[in-house]
Amino acid sequence: MNKQVLCYGEVLWDTFGKTRKAGGAPMNVAWNLKQQNIDVAFASSVGRDVLGDELINFLKKHGLHSPLVQQDEDLPTCVVTVQLDEQQQATYIIPEPVSWDNIIVTNELIKQAQTSSAIVFGTLVCRDEVSRDTLYEVLDSTSALTVFDVNLRAPHYQLDTIQTLAAKSKVVKMNEEEADLLIGGSSRSLKDKIIEFQKTYHPQTICVTRGDKGAILWHDDAFYEHPGFKVEVVDTVGAGDAFLATLISGLLNDLSMDQIVAKACCVGAFVTSQRGATPEYNISEIVPF
Repeated sequence: MNKQVLCYGEVLWDTFGKTRKAGGAPMNVAWNLKQQNIDVAFASSVGRDVLGDELINFLKKHGLHSPLVQQDEDLPTCVVTVQLDEQQQATYIIPEPVSWDNIIVTNELIKQAQTSSAIVFGTLVCRDEVSRDTLYEVLDSTSALTVFDVNLRAPHYQLDTIQTLAAKSKVVKMNEEEADLLIGGSSRSLKDKIIEFQKTYHPQTICVTRGDKGAILWHDDAFYEHPGFKVEVVDTVGAGDAFLATLISGLLNDLSMDQIVAKACCVGAFVTSQRGATPEYNISEIVPF
């Protein structure tokens, strides 16, 4: 049976000045999984407005649209303002409420969760109780590989929600700043923090990305590291999502952990060399191994 991944959460327009790109972490992960020849189902909501119609057209064009993408009659499609600093690191201004704050439970969504090999989700879509409760119902209905992309966007998260999601997850991916926030920014080493996180929430796999310094992965009581790849950075939008998609692809295809972390770092670095979160690529051309 073909393995399929359900990506649940926000889809939106990222705006860079006068430029607009389709985005949202779970949509970006879905996009990258498709680029890596993994079957994907994407669940979200857009507004019943012009920008929502444009997002649906984008999703249709790239094979990501289905009845799992709802259209909200009252709440608008989300438009995020992306601000880049001198190092091309991104910060985000995210309006509230928007359409993906109101994703409702449907029979199609539960059925998809029950037949998926993996489910990917993050914290942002959980800022409103409607979409949060829908996600909890989805996760409680399935035995799939549950993949939690911590992906904190201040002020749009609550600690108790993060703790609940971590406890429901088999794979957790975060960056160093998120690790410091969730585990404590003391003088302990990053490895010690990861071990503490694992003892608290019991995921099977934990990955911490380290920007241009690569990533570290814990799996089955062993650590795997990669120093990253040097590229000329255009912006960092979507790099973590590309990394996560490659991590998931590697897990589903039973690659070695060393291969997985190296390949994920390579794809993440490539995305930072492009404008926006969804550049097209051929995985065999950008990963030289």
